[in-house]
Formats: sequence, C-alpha cells, structure tokens
Amino acid sequence: MIDAGVNLSSSQFRHDFDAVVARAREAGVQSMMVIGCDEADSQEALTLAQQFNLYSCAGIHPHNAKDATDDFVANLTAMAQTKEVIAIGECGLDYNRDFSPRPQQRKIFSSQLVLANELNMPVYLHERDAHEDMLAMLREYQPRGVLHCFTGNRLQAQNYLDLGLYLGITGWVCDERRSGELNDALNVIPMDKLLVETDAPYLLPRTIRPKPKSRRCEPAHLPYVVAHLSEHYRVSKEQISALSVANFNTLFALEC
Repeated sequence: MIDAGVNLSSSQFRHDFDAVVARAREAGVQSMMVIGCDEADSQEALTLAQQFNLYSCAGIHPHNAKDATDDFVANLTAMAQTKEVIAIGECGLDYNRDFSPRPQQRKIFSSQLVLANELNMPVYLHERDAHEDMLAMLREYQPRGVLHCFTGNRLQAQNYLDLGLYLGITGWVCDERRSGELNDALNVIPMDKLLVETDAPYLLPRTIRPKPKSRRCEPAHLPYVVAHLSEHYRVSKEQISALSVANFNTLFALEC
C-alpha cells in the first residue's frame, strides 16, 4: 500500500517519527505522501521524505494563504526540483473555516495551479464548502491531480471525475456517523481513480478493533480504509491495495 496523505510534520508525530514509519511499513505501507501546508511546512515535509525515503508535496494550504510570502512561488519551485516532491499542494479553497480571506485563497490557489502546469506536475487539492468556485478554477486551468481527503457527495465526485481527477479516500469512509454521502459517492468512483490515505494524525478509522487508547491516526491504520473499500467494491483487499498503488504511480508518473 501507499498512504497518499500523511501530515508527518505534525507536532503529534514529533517525538516518534521513526516508530511511526516503522509501524507503517510493518503494516504493509511501503511509502507515503508527506503533506506540506505552507512554505516552512513544505520544507519540513521534504526533509522528512528525504530522511525516510518517502514522497512529499510543496504548497500553500488555503488556511495559510494569508501568510504566503512574496517569494512563495520561487520557494515552491525550488523544492519541486527535488526528486521527493512530486506534486504542488496541499492547495485549494476552504470556505468552511475561512482562516484566510476568500479572495486571497483564490489568488494563492490560482498561482499554484499556474505553477503546477508550468512544471508539468500534478496538484494535491483541498476543498471544503467551496465546490462551485473550485470547479470553476479547475475548469479554467485543467490540471491533473487528486482531490485529497474527498468527503463529498455523488454529484461532487462526478464533477471532479469529469475533470480527470483522482479522489483520495480516508478513514472518514469508516465513520458511520457522517460517511453516508461519501459511501454513496463510491458508487460513481471507479477503482482506477481511487487513492487511499489516512490524513494522519487525523481521521482515525472508527472500525479499528479493539478500539485504540489514542485517537491519533497513523499510516499503519491504512489497512482499515482498504478493508472498507474492499467490502464496498466486493473485491479483495489485495486488489484494492494493488490498484491504489498503480493509480498513485500513474498520477505521479512514478516507476511501477
């Protein structure tokens, strides 16, 4: 398996990076995407990817759009020259919390879409409560990429699929309290457009048994996401794992 989204630079992992990565590999997670959310965090994600032989992305999350420096495009470009950085992001729009003004979010997102196209790199996308504006911008720039931590409904999934995007599925799908629309959306998501991710340390799968003492999610919990998808698509867990790895390699132009 490849975990297509881990916030390994989170302070929740700061005391045990090595153990977290070791447990992931013992669970069958051969690699992972370390997410960058601003310039400094993207550099830390790159450093961790280099340290543990992983992949990373470099970008400005919409929450942090207000803090982007005048040199952020040049800084992201420099990071993108390394072999570990395989996508621009996490970038996008978030109208749920509005930690950055919406016009600033759109401005910084637009710059990253332009950069990704100039570098011929995929984008690593984030969207919350901003579907229409997100679609309009994606239709304008036509990037390739993945909608990270997709939690939307069937129509939203189809809209993103129509743009050729992949969809990242997390432990949200295992949460019986709020996953109804997402599980319905799986009915229109073909397996060749799926990536699996934990978004660790967030979104601990509620299907873990026995229930863990800690609420911290780890990449080692990825098999629970795979197991849920296996049941939904009525194929083996091995097939879900293999397809998601192949999809990851295809999207990010990696050797299989």
